[in-house]
Amino acid sequence: MTETTIALVTGANKGIGREVAARLASLGANVLLASRDPRRGAAAAADLGPRVHPVTLDVTDRASVLSAARWIEERFGRLDILVNNAGISGDLAAQSPSGAELPAVREVFETNVFGVISVTTAMLPLLARSSAARIVNVSSGLGSIARMTDPEDYFTTRPPLAAYVPSKTALNSLTVQYAKELRSRDILVNAADPGPCATDFTTAFPGLTRTAADGAAVVVRLATLPDDGPTGGFFDEHGPVPW
Repeated sequence: MTETTIALVTGANKGIGREVAARLASLGANVLLASRDPRRGAAAAADLGPRVHPVTLDVTDRASVLSAARWIEERFGRLDILVNNAGISGDLAAQSPSGAELPAVREVFETNVFGVISVTTAMLPLLARSSAARIVNVSSGLGSIARMTDPEDYFTTRPPLAAYVPSKTALNSLTVQYAKELRSRDILVNAADPGPCATDFTTAFPGLTRTAADGAAVVVRLATLPDDGPTGGFFDEHGPVPW
């Protein structure tokens, strides 16, 4: 990490995304804190210090994504790190597989999967200008089919969901496809499982003791991998997560 490292973190005005931005800035990077709400983004960036710059970016709005990419090119000329952190859980009450409401499912996939594709494709020309580009897709252990089907794993006791869980499984698969294509360009692409953390995202699950900073640690580690680091993997704080 150097003062010339440029990192973009989506959905970064709060929670794990904000902690990722803070940690990367503390390591010396210039961090582009992306947020749908320009006021919240500007406030978060101001709190995190001079190395953090706000940028308005709604991953579900293609015009917003392209505008952000143009701004980054004009201001910084390239991108070294992309953290696709923006994500939503959606209306959990509308996600029972037997009675799933398609608008609710589509809304989740628009952000958690299609938004990642939109941002990544828009930023790839900028990442291609880096000598050591890294892409990290913030996933979830809930996206692990192996864990979901292991009778000994507590995930099997979680309520079945037709949107959020499959969106993270799809994101994991998408990560592998990007890694396959970009390996020849020396761009490392991995998925991160931050684990359960006490944030606004998990208010429906009281009693969590891990912090957003705890969850951000694995994301930052993958964003700062050495040149011989892994690509096309799925990792949490302990190591590889089964697909």
